[in-house]
Amino acid sequence: MSGAVSRDRRHFLTASAAVFGAAASAQLWVPGTARSAVPPLPDGVFSLGVASGDPLADAVVLWTRLAPDPLNGGGMPDRAVEVGWEIAEDARFRKQVRRGTAQARPEYGHSVHVDVRGLRPDRVYWYRFRAGGRLSPTGRTRTAPHSFTAGGSLRLALASCQNWQHGYFTPYADMLREDPDVVLFVGDYIYESAPSATAVRRHEGSGEPHTLVQYRNRYAQYRTDPHLAAMHAHAPWVVTFDDHEVDNDFAGEVPQDPDKQTHHAFVARLTAAYQAYYEHMPVRATAIPDGPHIPMYRRLDFGRLARLNVLDTRQFRSNQVTSQAGARNPSLTMLGAAQKKWLLGGVRRSPARWNIVASQIMMAETDLQVGKGKLWYYDAWDGYQAERNALMREFAAVSNPVVLSGDRHYTMISDLKKDFADPHSDVVGAEFVGTSISTGGDQDLAVFHREWKARMPDNPHWKFIDAHRGYHLFDIRRDGIDAQVRVPATVLKPDATSSTLARLRVEAGDPGVRLV
Repeated sequence: MSGAVSRDRRHFLTASAAVFGAAASAQLWVPGTARSAVPPLPDGVFSLGVASGDPLADAVVLWTRLAPDPLNGGGMPDRAVEVGWEIAEDARFRKQVRRGTAQARPEYGHSVHVDVRGLRPDRVYWYRFRAGGRLSPTGRTRTAPHSFTAGGSLRLALASCQNWQHGYFTPYADMLREDPDVVLFVGDYIYESAPSATAVRRHEGSGEPHTLVQYRNRYAQYRTDPHLAAMHAHAPWVVTFDDHEVDNDFAGEVPQDPDKQTHHAFVARLTAAYQAYYEHMPVRATAIPDGPHIPMYRRLDFGRLARLNVLDTRQFRSNQVTSQAGARNPSLTMLGAAQKKWLLGGVRRSPARWNIVASQIMMAETDLQVGKGKLWYYDAWDGYQAERNALMREFAAVSNPVVLSGDRHYTMISDLKKDFADPHSDVVGAEFVGTSISTGGDQDLAVFHREWKARMPDNPHWKFIDAHRGYHLFDIRRDGIDAQVRVPATVLKPDATSSTLARLRVEAGDPGVRLV
């Protein structure tokens, strides 16, 4: 998304915090007859802020959820509420381009997902909502470039793994200042863990969420983080989920602990978790869950510069194995047949310069065994090696494949190899495993490097590893991708100075990644 930063965009960066706080409680003037016809809503109906997502060249999703009592089910009356929305070319809404109404329905937690069409490509817009005499915070969003646009640039931020109890979401304050065009979040938006008395910030509730109301409360708590709320209001997000949005290390309809959760109970838990996920994410109505299933893998194009393929590596995977022989089993799947066909078709026929794959979990090999032999994480792609290796062979014929992942809570940046069993195998792409926003807290870096440095010779494809918290920032152009690993000094405080820990470069037409 090219173009100079406008005065309105700079103004938004400095004013967004004030707007967010003030607008949530603002009264919207309406005629007396209209006020008497519409039952008043409680204060704070927009306590969870606003968001946008899944930008197209002519469309974007606008989101909010009415919740005056967010940590106790929402606090809304058990009836549908009409919500007005408007989108404009300026922050003062003098140049409105679209407006309308939507129904915030109790069966969807009074969430609103407006799929605004007819917008202009590669443009910044501002939006807001009205309900029951209340005015929402102002949000800012952006459409994708036109499908035929070959040049320009795209600034993308990669984030994942934000545990409320392990620290503040401090990295988002720096992300806001860096002003990405789009945020890609690849999983673990919430954590399902029970409250801890020793946590930096304590989870709400009294245990792990299992019901719809419990998941709603957990999402609502996370949404009240001011840094997260401000970043949602500043740029469109593209999201997918991993395991902690439901249950640690689940696979399909198999929980981590099937001896403690019956299949029937876990299906009910999946149904509640996916429903709450949809209610709180800026995704289209095509993602409305069908019981214990939610349509999530999808594709977004940013002109002919970049194609983003968003994977779902949880719903369709075979149950996890526990042995090296099992990990090599050719019958195992991570993606399922339909999703794999969709992915391969999308990258084979892609007109884009860069083919980006958003994978919740690490695709490159992680050999934990120092010296002879192998030891893998079976929850990651290492546990599904036949399918992973088949993808690597396909990547050899794809234009500039780059995988963006999360889950690991570390920065792990690697070359992707055609055959990880052969150290001399061809490089077919690059992978950036983003660190966590807060999960793991402030780790002992000396201990991390002592442990992991010994594994570097067994993983020659690794180019950079680290255990700081933070996020990755990418400037994508036709000639290459410039990446930064952005890290805060701490996540144990709400505010901290951030800096660039490392810079990396991927050259177009030259698979792999190098440290600058």
